[in-house]
Amino acid sequence: MLMGVRVFFTKKGTFVNSHISGSQAMKDRGISCATSQERDQQEHVSPIIEMLKSDNL
Repeated sequence: MLMGVRVFFTKKGTFVNSHISGSQAMKDRGISCATSQERDQQEHVSPIIEMLKSDNL
């Protein structure tokens, strides 16, 4: 309750970032959120797929 009051009635009041990506301890351990991991996997192109698409077969 006290944190909520401070957030709303002070000029620099901010909520604590509780997201996994905002935690330095999680970053140090190499832990990221599932959404970020999914996005990274979707962006990754398999070398086998690239080889099959190339004309050098």
